[in-house]
Amino acid sequence: MTRDILVRDPLWDTIRVDPVSIRIVDSPPFQRLRHIKQLGHAHLVYPGATHTRFDHALGVYHLARRALSLMAERGALGRISEEERQLIPLAGLLHDIGHYPYSHALEELQPDRIPGHHEALVGRFLADPDVGTALASVGADAAVRIEALIRGSSDSPLRGLVSGSLDLDKIEYLKRDARFCGVPFGEVDVDRLLHSLTVADDPASGRPEVAVHEKGVAALESLLFAKYQMFRNVYWHHAVRAATVLYKRLVGDAIDAGLLRSEELVGETDEGILFRIAERARTGERMQSVERVASLVDDLRNRRLPKRAGEVVAAELTEPAGEWIETDTPLKRRVEDRIAAELGLSDGGVHLDYPVKLAMFDLDLLVVRRDGTVSRLGPSGHAGLIGLPRVARELYRTARVMRLFTHGGRRSVTAAALAGLAALSSEEAGRRLDSGESFLEIGTLVRPAGPGP
Repeated sequence: MTRDILVRDPLWDTIRVDPVSIRIVDSPPFQRLRHIKQLGHAHLVYPGATHTRFDHALGVYHLARRALSLMAERGALGRISEEERQLIPLAGLLHDIGHYPYSHALEELQPDRIPGHHEALVGRFLADPDVGTALASVGADAAVRIEALIRGSSDSPLRGLVSGSLDLDKIEYLKRDARFCGVPFGEVDVDRLLHSLTVADDPASGRPEVAVHEKGVAALESLLFAKYQMFRNVYWHHAVRAATVLYKRLVGDAIDAGLLRSEELVGETDEGILFRIAERARTGERMQSVERVASLVDDLRNRRLPKRAGEVVAAELTEPAGEWIETDTPLKRRVEDRIAAELGLSDGGVHLDYPVKLAMFDLDLLVVRRDGTVSRLGPSGHAGLIGLPRVARELYRTARVMRLFTHGGRRSVTAAALAGLAALSSEEAGRRLDSGESFLEIGTLVRPAGPGP
């Protein structure tokens, strides 16, 4: 095929796809993305959120081509080779090629339970014969350079379009996620942002990189506020997190029960992984651990989610707090099972959840002032230019919530109990486990469960 094709998209209207990208889109690794939901289990809360990584990747590719076209019109790409420009849309197209089933959820497991972060898996998929052949038509080292762009290790002046504070991935997913969830939180002034992109020299190093003109700073603020609203109301919605902890538990238990190897998570689809686990549980040896996994799969498919027993906002905790709760580790699982016993539930009946996104409001990009001077906009903001970074910490702590979910029986736990739990260090948590001390001080910090969802 030597001509572009047109794809109709509900968000961006018409997406024009070039011949090299068509070959990539038609490859099995990319077609797999049709079967990975962009927002994991958010569709169990927002029924319209069934859009996929496939849709999103095409959207990022479209924004990359559009951004480069606008930058070229303004003469901002004079120092950038044609081959370098061609790599950016391809990197945008392929940036999610390594995603696990149900998107980011499994990356919250203990690192040794998964083969690596999805960006670390990119190389495996770029080595696919169909993808590799398509990329080789651009340049002999195109696959290597694209992987570096996706992993944020490239020295390309345009790397910020793929991985950075203002990368096109963020712009695309905020707009698309808000549209399909049916919420008004993802309003981003995309046109203003794209028209304000340029390339400028870092005053400190002299190296060229993607920059934003001062006229686009207000649009940048809209992007950051949209991200805050989406995390608070969609990505970290309590029922979305309940489904996420259930999914993580069933995958972890399936690995422990010998029903699944970590490597089998790579290259699988959403329903594919659930079918694989369920089928092996059905035909495997009837052990308690296997039966529990089968039950969890059934619960997830039928939206029988853990119930929110208690929660406390991060802003109400003394920092640092709850660091050992952020990742699913053996220590965390032991504490969960001890709390389950304290609440009169069986092992596996409690889930602690404290999602983390440290880079939610990270800013590190160049700003071209109206007088032509260039300055770096960092975490502390810039006097008279943008104030949001200075309140980013509080916004993050407001969006972030530590929760305790129960499965197999409704319970209610006070915020004070959770705050006390979060205040423990991992060493203190281990000592309490060994000594048999209560984690929730039942009778004073646990209240009877009331009615409600």
